[in-house]
Amino acid sequence: MHEWNTSFKPVIWGFILSVVLTLAAYLIVVCHLLVGWVLICAVVALAIVQGVCQLVFYLHLGVESKPRWNLMIFCFMCLIMVIILVGSMWIMRNLDYNLMPVNRG
Repeated sequence: MHEWNTSFKPVIWGFILSVVLTLAAYLIVVCHLLVGWVLICAVVALAIVQGVCQLVFYLHLGVESKPRWNLMIFCFMCLIMVIILVGSMWIMRNLDYNLMPVNRG
C-alpha cells in the first residue's frame, strides 16, 4: 500500500488513461461515429470513467487509511454537484419557456 503513494506509476497510468479516454470522446464526436442520444450517452459514460480513473490514480480514493470519511465527503460532493447541475438546467429551461417567443421559426 505504501508503494502506491510514493510511486509515479499510478500518476503515469492515470495520465495515459485520461489521454486515451479524452481522445476516444473527441474522436467519437469529430468522426461522427455515433449520433443522437447514443453519442451523448457514450460521451457521458467516457466522462464518468475518466472521473473514476482520476479519483483512483490521482486522489488515491480507496487507498487511504480512513476511507469511510473520505467516501462520505465524496458522496456529499456528488450530491451538491447534482443539485447544482439539475437546478441550473431547471432554471435555464424555465427561462427558455417564459422568455422566448412562442413562434421560433
